[in-house]
Amino acid sequence: MTTIGLIGSGNIGGTVARLAVAAGHDVVLSNSRGPETLQELVGELGPRARAATPAEAAAAGDIVVVTVPLRAYRDIPVDALAGKVVIDTNNYYPERDGTFEELENGSTTTGELLQGHLPESRVVKAFNNIWFEHLRSLARPAGAADRSALPIAGDDAAAKKTVTDLLDSLGYDTVDVGPLAENRRTQRDTPVYVVPYGAYGDKVGSPAAAKTILDLVNAA
Repeated sequence: MTTIGLIGSGNIGGTVARLAVAAGHDVVLSNSRGPETLQELVGELGPRARAATPAEAAAAGDIVVVTVPLRAYRDIPVDALAGKVVIDTNNYYPERDGTFEELENGSTTTGELLQGHLPESRVVKAFNNIWFEHLRSLARPAGAADRSALPIAGDDAAAKKTVTDLLDSLGYDTVDVGPLAENRRTQRDTPVYVVPYGAYGDKVGSPAAAKTILDLVNAA
């Protein structure tokens, strides 16, 4: 059993929380508006869930999922996440986040931005290329013929293994696309972004899913 801290509890965060509770994990949810705004979701999830502040969720989680608008990444608590595996789900939408020149010119990636903000954490990019409704509906048990795969990227091999194990428990295989710099291959407007799930739905199975994802990543 693992405790998953969630900084951000919207579409992706809420879906990860539901999958985690179903898999037997505990979850600590937070958002920018305060724990009191999460009581309905906590009530739905049951005794394995509780609401907290972002700092409390960061401190409580064995693994912490950061799923906030990219413009808010500098608000993520640093000290409470030191030494922890942090899953970064963020994508860059200039119309929402404002312009980040370093992303516009390609000198860095969204995952590297969060890693730079959290120098003592081990950041792994995941969940950023799948629509939350597909994330909820495509989860399958290990070995299922129609199991889907999700790409991950990170600079720490042990952290990627931790995230791989977590995703396996949530119902997904993984495809390791390399270091955080390679998460540019899974971001918005790349072949792997949302389309595989929208185009193929639950027809994308393992190992076909992994091959499909890898082929699309390599095409980016």
